[in-house]
Amino acid sequence: MPKLVIVESPTKVKTIKKYLGSDFDVVATMGHIRDLPETRLSVDIKKNFTPKYEIIKGKEKLVEELKEKAEKSSGVLLATDPDREGEAISWHLAYILGLDTSEKNRVTFNEITKTGITAGMEHPRSIDQNLVNAQQARRILDRLVGYKLSPFLSQKIRRGLSAGRVQSVAVRLIVDREEEIRAFKPEEYWTIDAKMLPTGSRKAFPATFYGDSSGKLKIENGEQANRILDDLKDAAYQVAKVKKGTRRKSPAPPFITSTLQQEASRRLGFQAKRTMKAAQELYEGVEIGELGAVGLITYMRTDSLRISEDAIAEVTAYIENRWGKKYLPDAPRHFKTRANAQDGHEAIRPTSIELSPDKVKASLSNDQYKLYKLIWERFVACQMSNCLQSTTQADITAAGASGEEYLFKASGYTVTFDGFTVLYEEGKDEETEDEGSLPPLENGMKLRCKEIQGNQHFTQPPARYTEATLIKALEENGIGRPSTYAATISTLTGRTYVVREGKALKPTELGEVTTKLMKERFPKIVNVKFTAQVENDLDGVQSGESDWVETLDRFYTDFDKTLKQAKEEMKGVKIQLKEDETDIICEKCGRRMVIKTGRFGRFIACPGYPECKNVKKLVQENGAECPKCGGKVVVKKSKKGRVFYGCSNYPNCDFVSWDEPTQQKCPRCGKTLLKKKGKKPKYYCVTPECGYEKVEDGEE
Repeated sequence: MPKLVIVESPTKVKTIKKYLGSDFDVVATMGHIRDLPETRLSVDIKKNFTPKYEIIKGKEKLVEELKEKAEKSSGVLLATDPDREGEAISWHLAYILGLDTSEKNRVTFNEITKTGITAGMEHPRSIDQNLVNAQQARRILDRLVGYKLSPFLSQKIRRGLSAGRVQSVAVRLIVDREEEIRAFKPEEYWTIDAKMLPTGSRKAFPATFYGDSSGKLKIENGEQANRILDDLKDAAYQVAKVKKGTRRKSPAPPFITSTLQQEASRRLGFQAKRTMKAAQELYEGVEIGELGAVGLITYMRTDSLRISEDAIAEVTAYIENRWGKKYLPDAPRHFKTRANAQDGHEAIRPTSIELSPDKVKASLSNDQYKLYKLIWERFVACQMSNCLQSTTQADITAAGASGEEYLFKASGYTVTFDGFTVLYEEGKDEETEDEGSLPPLENGMKLRCKEIQGNQHFTQPPARYTEATLIKALEENGIGRPSTYAATISTLTGRTYVVREGKALKPTELGEVTTKLMKERFPKIVNVKFTAQVENDLDGVQSGESDWVETLDRFYTDFDKTLKQAKEEMKGVKIQLKEDETDIICEKCGRRMVIKTGRFGRFIACPGYPECKNVKKLVQENGAECPKCGGKVVVKKSKKGRVFYGCSNYPNCDFVSWDEPTQQKCPRCGKTLLKKKGKKPKYYCVTPECGYEKVEDGEE
């Protein structure tokens, strides 16, 4: 009789069967099979928080099939995912199938390859009860917060609200940032920017005003800038000092779950949920031509930067063969994992360096290919040599008419050896202007000022969070775990606590009102440090240092007291959300309709509810006229959340555009100008035959 191997995902089954052969029968649970039922709390608080698990609805037939297969097999191996959730699923399976949890019937696969599966099968172990207890504690903790706090919020603010231990803190971060932005008072400042030409050269380079003989000088207004510019009208410029150096730029470490989500957001525009879906598929196995089903990456839920010596040896040989020995560092790179990280798995890397993105592209979906290319390039680059840059910093003096000596500074670099950047460079959360190269400069060299002008600026408020920067903030503050970030962000937007404006995450009024109530009544639940400490306590359960029941009891005793006090002090209190009135008249009762926020987003409704139940879709206009029929242009979203523009007269008018129609008219033909976003937004005529276009600064 064959041995039964039970995994989580059905997409793994074919790949694993291929490597194990006919002596094994591989089946999938398709995720959890037993859980706390959704309809009730299902936790006996008085009996040491005993959970009351049930078979998940719809999985009864699967459970019976698993029992039958287990009875007919020569043994059962539990091969669910190698993390807390996977360990808990194996524990539930052992209970259902009557297996001894102390027996060595648990195997884990760090990668779905022949090597990874063979290694896992050769090292079976018993179920790790500490991992199971950590998962149980987290599940029960989140159930207690959700099921105790959500009804309170629904009663006080709006029906259908939910609260979560991690989601509430994430909303607070976004709300706090919005409050910072509102409170921000911009300050005016000026820069004086010049373009200098060395004697005999035609190529100008930029230099920026630094100060005068008293030191660095802040220019606070236009009058001050103009005084300096007037004094510099006939100034003679020369190089006072040149400082040269070498800068070494090191590659980023390989991906962990959080950095993969951040970089996929920055570079690919992927939401965290989309990233993890593609990563799961790459891990579980993809059909690659004659190779058949192959797992292309190692396990994608990890916060460890550890790399196996075999993987380092393989990538080192690949780099030397493709780029040469000079692209290798003196010694292989090993990256330090942060202190509170779990080191159960390696960093995310390709299972085989030889399977380059180009070789497997034809077998992958678009999302799979883009993400695999990112993972493959990042991993290869992390074992390559530094990028070397030759830097130049120049001090330039200018004698003003008043006798004052002014100082300008210029800096630049040239790449002397590209190193890892020949393949990959990490993305940035904020766009910055790159330094350019400078011409050869020497002390005492005379310069001619080709152009000089004062430029007004205002200090900018902090930027709203994007998915990438929010995930980074959650990780840095120790809130949640990388594997939960995608689900957390989906909850924030799905429950309309937060909306997306491009890549930015902006709190709704609902998010702000809920956060205000939470800060007033449940300060610990939305306290960043407290939430991080809870995560540390759960990690203590996983390592066996803490008892899971005691951990729950410490949290719940205080939480329950706070909740009872809030209920008592807010008896009869109902918080009203502000409703924005529109110009739309309800055709049923004549009232002005208002904008409301519901479970599925914002909509327009009659304020006469429940007497009048008239509702409409909320349509956002952008102020432009349809270039086809003259109707109003409305903002729409694709199924994947991408913004596009269409005519309000659809389906009678079929105008649609990814680029935004504007109120500006083409100076050549009078038609509508469309705006294409970018570092320098471009305006172009809607009529292709016209061909008119201009960039933001007005240059045609």
